Amino acid sequence: MAFESAPWPSSLAGTPAVAVIERAIERRRLSHSLLVTGDDHETLLAVALAIADRLLNTPASSAPFPPDAHPDCFALRPAGKMRQISADATRDLIGKVQVSPTVATRKVAIIHECDRMNTAAANIFLKTLEEPPPNTTLLMLTTRPYALLTTIRSRCLHFRFPGASTTFTPDGWTSWLGDYQDWLGRLSEGVADKKAVADSVFAAYGLIARFSTVLDFATGEIWKLKKAKLPPDLDEDEQVAIETGIANGLRSRLFADIEHATRTFALTRLRQGDASTRRALTAAIEKLEHDVGLLRVNLNESAALEEFLLSSLRLWARKNQ
Repeated sequence: MAFESAPWPSSLAGTPAVAVIERAIERRRLSHSLLVTGDDHETLLAVALAIADRLLNTPASSAPFPPDAHPDCFALRPAGKMRQISADATRDLIGKVQVSPTVATRKVAIIHECDRMNTAAANIFLKTLEEPPPNTTLLMLTTRPYALLTTIRSRCLHFRFPGASTTFTPDGWTSWLGDYQDWLGRLSEGVADKKAVADSVFAAYGLIARFSTVLDFATGEIWKLKKAKLPPDLDEDEQVAIETGIANGLRSRLFADIEHATRTFALTRLRQGDASTRRALTAAIEKLEHDVGLLRVNLNESAALEEFLLSSLRLWARKNQ
């Protein structure tokens, strides 16, 4: 009976990394532990499922299954709003891969966002890498490989895959960026009286409110599409972690767009010989980077944006005082 393997992501078909993995599987020489990295988790998951399909659905298997529903394919995901992989969840996965396969000749474990393991989980998993279960392949997915313990990275074969390009722009975001640059333009022309100050402050809070609306709506739309493709057996904590990850990733991208819009605005004025703009730009970007850093320790995005915009009001208007 012939088995047709699941396709690789179209953007990766025929690439050297895919060719190396295909040959290793054919020769039964694939490493027991692969660290699959890149900028896009969706691409990494597609790679992992393609590998799992080739390892599990072979002529020696008693029955074929889609890789994400295969009884010998196990998954470990972050859980909860903190998006952590706990020690207990890691032990549970290890227990599953220690038993004999059900329908295939091998087992596969996919560890999503493996950099989210807490310290206890990482140390437990390290022992498994040091003494891997027989006939088991561990596929560790991460967009942040250097957040892993060095001892974990050193025990895996590394493959990096570029992410698929995306042109997704949340509804209302283009107009938000335009209004933000207009706001900077009014500040840089000078805020000379109390009414102008009040208008600038009210406009800043309007931008904050609209930012939250854009982020929440876009997160909801992406989550609807993502949820429809998730395995049906995910528990609530795992779903919360995935939705939170979507929001965090989108939030980071929007703040990166704000940085780009700020630089674009300043560049035009610098070309016009406005030297004082350089000081405002440098200080504004430093402030934005500081506030984005605070987001990583769970500062609310509205609070971070509020601090940045109020600081921007002082920075861009100061040169005309």
